[in-house]
Amino acid sequence: VWIFGYGSLVWRPGFEFTSRKVGFIRGYSRRFWQGDTFHRGSERMLQHPITTLLFHFQACTWGVAYEVRGEQIAASLQYLNMREAVLGGYDTKLVKFHPQEKDAEEPILALVYIATPQNPSYLGPASEEDIAAQIIVSSGCAGHNIEYLLRLADFMRYFCPQAEDKHLFSIEEALISILPCLYYTEESLEET
Repeated sequence: VWIFGYGSLVWRPGFEFTSRKVGFIRGYSRRFWQGDTFHRGSERMLQHPITTLLFHFQACTWGVAYEVRGEQIAASLQYLNMREAVLGGYDTKLVKFHPQEKDAEEPILALVYIATPQNPSYLGPASEEDIAAQIIVSSGCAGHNIEYLLRLADFMRYFCPQAEDKHLFSIEEALISILPCLYYTEESLEET
């Protein structure tokens, strides 16, 4: 079984796997439109954006596919169903994964977790600046949401330099432009 990750799964799968491949799926674009009240947010926070996929015919989303075999299958699916479905509100789909490797022949069928607009935690569209402002104040049991955004942007930069993800990099740029203001404000408060 192959499992495709496009958010925190690219750097923190949390399950044992046999192999991994960087590549993409077609027909979806990554969006920070899903709310999270556990991993990167809390019940007291109203908006705590993490990624989901939006159907978009001409788009493609880069990430990592993990191959799980034998006993790894049941353990990984049990873990991911709790992490992504129960705690995250995601549904599962099968997609065609295209490995980055030049000698790859056919696409690989992979399982992916996607949050839909019918999900109660679905946040929907917002400006990149608003999403960045929400990310700055969001953290949960898996860490701060800033880490989530920056690690994902780093993954794209280092493993998929040829790929474009305007939404992701626009949010990163907005976040970086806000951070010095937050640092200055906190520093000013400490002085008074």
